[in-house]
Amino acid sequence: MTVAGRTLARAPRAPVPRLRWAMLLPLAGPAAFLALWWAVSAAHVVRAVLLPSPFETLGYLGDAFVHGTLGADTVVTLTRTLLAFAIGAVLGVPIGVAFGSNERLYRSVEFLIDFFRSTPASALIPLFILFFGITDVNKIAIAGFSVFLIVMFNSAYGVMNARKSRLLAARVMGASRFQIFRDVLVYESLPQTFVGLRNGISTALVIVVVAEMFIGSDQGLGHRIIEGEQILHVNDMYASILVAGMLGYALNVLFMLADKRLIHWNGK
Repeated sequence: MTVAGRTLARAPRAPVPRLRWAMLLPLAGPAAFLALWWAVSAAHVVRAVLLPSPFETLGYLGDAFVHGTLGADTVVTLTRTLLAFAIGAVLGVPIGVAFGSNERLYRSVEFLIDFFRSTPASALIPLFILFFGITDVNKIAIAGFSVFLIVMFNSAYGVMNARKSRLLAARVMGASRFQIFRDVLVYESLPQTFVGLRNGISTALVIVVVAEMFIGSDQGLGHRIIEGEQILHVNDMYASILVAGMLGYALNVLFMLADKRLIHWNGK
């Protein structure tokens, strides 16, 4: 704009608020899944007695939480999962760091670690029944054992693959072996340890649910799933499966957030 021979600068336009469609992208998958579920149910591709509509199932889920025992069973499964995870993590991290800091020691037990880590946890259920009986301890013990192996392996791997440049820098600066272990090796192992912890919490939930399904239990999501299948109470079965999936997703997201906040130096 020109006034009296002078050019005035045009004021910048205020940004036009607009919807950030990228924020809605995570909802695309669930929406597509529910739409496909509804389409299959509405087209009667599968009998309604075996596949109710998603809206009917979600309505039942809400009612079972508010007026039924679904919430209590979710708490039971979550408690067993967290106990198993805590036992496996508390034992797995220090033992893994110790093994990783002594490669000869790790190589001496590497076969046992890989053997049990590669063995399906479900194959060990009869063994744990012999030792612990059909009790809650059994379910927690078998899940905790699997978590222990995962966390220990990842912690040891993280220590053994610590960046050589940082180790050399610490030695050049005159750090003692204990200082190198505490200030370099332990910190370098944390990113890989968190990978093990994330995998461990997911594995703990899977094994606890499977144990609740096949080892005598009258509570928990696994018990509800197998009971719903046996008596053809499909709404309860599908609702319990959805809750188990949402629980696993929530635990995984929590560990991702903790990883980003606590291991902020990873990759730097």
